Amino acid sequence: MSFIYILAGIFIFGFLVAIHELGHFLAARIFGVRVGEFSIGMGPLLWHRETGETRYSIRLLPIGGFCALGEDEEDTGDERSFAHQGFWKKLVILAAGSFMNLLAGVVVIACIFATANGFYVDQVSGFSEGFPLEGEEGLMEGDIFYKIDGWRTYLRGDAALFLRFNDGEGMDVEVIRDGEKVVLKDLPLYRGTYDGETGRFGLLVGAVQVPATFLTTVKFIAYQTLDFVQQVWFSLIQLLRGNVGISEVSGPVGIVSTLTEVGSASKSALDALENIAFFGALIAINLAVMNMLPIPALDGGRIFFLAVDALCFHLFKRRVPERYQAAVNTACFVLLMGVMLLVTLKDVGQLFLREG
Repeated sequence: MSFIYILAGIFIFGFLVAIHELGHFLAARIFGVRVGEFSIGMGPLLWHRETGETRYSIRLLPIGGFCALGEDEEDTGDERSFAHQGFWKKLVILAAGSFMNLLAGVVVIACIFATANGFYVDQVSGFSEGFPLEGEEGLMEGDIFYKIDGWRTYLRGDAALFLRFNDGEGMDVEVIRDGEKVVLKDLPLYRGTYDGETGRFGLLVGAVQVPATFLTTVKFIAYQTLDFVQQVWFSLIQLLRGNVGISEVSGPVGIVSTLTEVGSASKSALDALENIAFFGALIAINLAVMNMLPIPALDGGRIFFLAVDALCFHLFKRRVPERYQAAVNTACFVLLMGVMLLVTLKDVGQLFLREG
């Protein structure tokens, strides 16, 4: 694994952590909430500087960071602590970190797409001999994929991804044909033997270019962002269904390994930089989505507790004590760190096997 790609990985993670915590920090400042410490990294302190009421610090391990808002100070009487803020202020502050990660991903995509000559979407480019579903009641050459089993096919490669995880039953396919949307319900699109190969659909998926104009560029920036978000949800669903194993989940080492592959496959240093930046945008948007899941220790879990607390107060006129929430968040944080450690060890093992 090249040292330069390790540095690139550290920079990407550090940058994403920094802007995530910056989101919390800026939102807290806007609402006048006291920030005790703004830290990049976890673990032992490497550097710090105190300005007014806030300590700015850099810590040894580039695996996270934090913005100390006084969340457990419900009994101190400090009206500027996070614990004393109203529902909407807390919600905005908690969501601001993921918003900044999402915004970073969008900005990177916009910079890359600004110089594009065109964008590609999936279309039916042909059929194998004996394909039974060709025709007006089925698929026709030139059909542009719009949805497959409810999943939107925004860009080139989406159709192949969704077809890959077909459950062996008929699927709903929506295509754009002659400028109009055609909906094919329960299309019996099954795997079979075509051109001497078993397990194929007999369907050839190609790509058609959409010329780049200002409006189409803006549209495809949005499409790429939504496609990254959709990929997160699609992957989580496949993981829950057992279609994707835990062995396919990557941690920091696996991501750096992928960065190395992406960079090494590039034709030039400029292409490598662009491809790594694009991969960084994918990571940024993945983090934005994953962090908003209702899992304790993540911002989404804290927002979930916030909603539960508001509901309890509405129904019973009682709050959920902050110390209980903190205990659950701490326990889940330890669990998540354990899972990350296992995934990292798995990635290291796979790396040694490849390089050995």
